[in-house]
Amino acid sequence: MAESLEQQLRALVRDVPDFPKPGILFRDLTPVMRDPQAWKQVMEGMQQSLAGLQPEVIVGIEARGFIVGTSLAMTMGLGFVPVRKPGKLPGPITAVDYALEYGSDRLEIQEGA
Repeated sequence: MAESLEQQLRALVRDVPDFPKPGILFRDLTPVMRDPQAWKQVMEGMQQSLAGLQPEVIVGIEARGFIVGTSLAMTMGLGFVPVRKPGKLPGPITAVDYALEYGSDRLEIQEGA
């Protein structure tokens, strides 16, 4: 019996325990991104999951969101807008603060993006 696409993709994702700090299980997507057919299938699957929503742009939060977001935007024929940590974007920005279990942080987006 042939492996499902989900099984194939899961086999490519590498688990890295205690990265970037103890107690975190990091899911490394690099092996999936290295495989052009697998990455294309991931992007097509994400596009299908958004069917009917008609987004105008794809927004991605650094850093993994830049990789996934730009690939998805290209697949869908849309533009991409980055959301970044404070002080990384030029020009007027809009910011939002958010709470973490150990403190707070902020994300910024360029106005008009």
